Amino acid sequence: MNLLAVSPLLVPLATALLATLAGPRPRLQRAVSFAGIAVFLGCALALVAAAAADRPADIAFGGWPAPYGIQFRIDRTSAALILITALMGAATLGFMLGDADPGAGSGPQNRMMLPLIHGLLAGVGGAFSTADLFNLYVWYEVMLITALGLFAIGGRVGHLDATFKYLTLNLFGTLMLLVSAGFVYASTGHLNFGALSRSATMAPGLATVVLAALTLAFLIKSAAFPLFAWLPASYHTLPAPVLALFAGLLTKVGIYAILRTLGDVFAPAPPVLFEALGWIAAATMLFGVLGAAYHWDMRRILAFHIISQIGYILLGIALATDAGNAATLFYTVHHILVKANLFLVAAMIFRLTGSYDLRQAGGLYAARPALAILFAVPAVSLVGIPPMSGFWSKLLILQETIAAGRFAWTAIALLVSVLTLYSMMKIWLEAFWRPHPDPGWQPARARLGPAWAATLGLAFVTLAISLNPEPLVAYAQAAARTLGAR
Repeated sequence: MNLLAVSPLLVPLATALLATLAGPRPRLQRAVSFAGIAVFLGCALALVAAAAADRPADIAFGGWPAPYGIQFRIDRTSAALILITALMGAATLGFMLGDADPGAGSGPQNRMMLPLIHGLLAGVGGAFSTADLFNLYVWYEVMLITALGLFAIGGRVGHLDATFKYLTLNLFGTLMLLVSAGFVYASTGHLNFGALSRSATMAPGLATVVLAALTLAFLIKSAAFPLFAWLPASYHTLPAPVLALFAGLLTKVGIYAILRTLGDVFAPAPPVLFEALGWIAAATMLFGVLGAAYHWDMRRILAFHIISQIGYILLGIALATDAGNAATLFYTVHHILVKANLFLVAAMIFRLTGSYDLRQAGGLYAARPALAILFAVPAVSLVGIPPMSGFWSKLLILQETIAAGRFAWTAIALLVSVLTLYSMMKIWLEAFWRPHPDPGWQPARARLGPAWAATLGLAFVTLAISLNPEPLVAYAQAAARTLGAR
């Protein structure tokens, strides 16, 4: 069990190292990469099984007992997110086997792409596994470094510009996290989550200030209002499978950190923080969806929808209840699947029509009706139409907002759902329903088999959750009950 606790870190790191050594031999590099992600997926399934049986994986390094040794502890919440991380890695690598996005190939100019992807997975896995505030900062640094490498790997001016935009605000958030961790240690003498949850040495006023700074750092990483401009300004330059990986995972690490700190480590946190978080969530939902409604580039539309949906997830945390925390976990799993799949389908639309701009696309319903159906699965789920997973996610949250008397938050969430429907209909009508603006257009010839396999796999998981949500709901509720019970 101890070795299993470090698998979310060690398996991707070992894979990244071996893939780097195999760089001059692309086929070997791909084989190593897939072997690594298969092992990672197997370990993640074992972690979920252990956590569901109330046997969370736990290890303290160096023979030092917690809170003095560096500790990894993977409970139900962590295990679910590690499993979805491994699944996203598998979908990304599978998509890259085809030519749906030729820029994502692993040729000589991109031989560092696969090692960087596994390095990013290691950072995400480490963040979900650690039980130490300073080491959470360390894994954020790993994610930041590998993300910058993936932004800059194309080498063009647009890639370097996006790298700078991504770095600027994220670096500020990272520094805030480090400074906040320093204040926590100075006030309590601890950084270990378990020790912090049992510590009561911070004065109430100081606790509010320190936790507000810590939450702000995580909100920046989550692309919450008003500090979200870095995401739509940078994400669209990434290769499609890498973009899907970023869209699914990176902002969710910030969400997880907020849930872990406010809902678990420092529970009960000051009520004023949850009140502020609720209004930030409402603004994030609204401004994100308005940005999506404005744009015509599919990547920017979907990027703004990342921001909008982050608002829903934050709203679940702001309710400060077990039911709200359970809804947060359910919504996070749903959103990772749906959002990554939408970006992958958008790349297939681009490959067939030649443009991400909806004004220059069209005709795909007649030419590729199966792709239209595939797009509808994550799109309808994102909107929240019954019986899709997005409906259950929003229902869980809105039931709690109504029960708490938060009718303004409820109204904003419902309005945002309507505007989300408008955005998805815009993509459907422009890319699929209307004729292509070029009368002589024919779909490009492309090898999309791997892309179909990756997107159909994610769609299948979405449908499985949609048609049988009870197991995930029960798992999320059990996970929520363990938060704050250290």
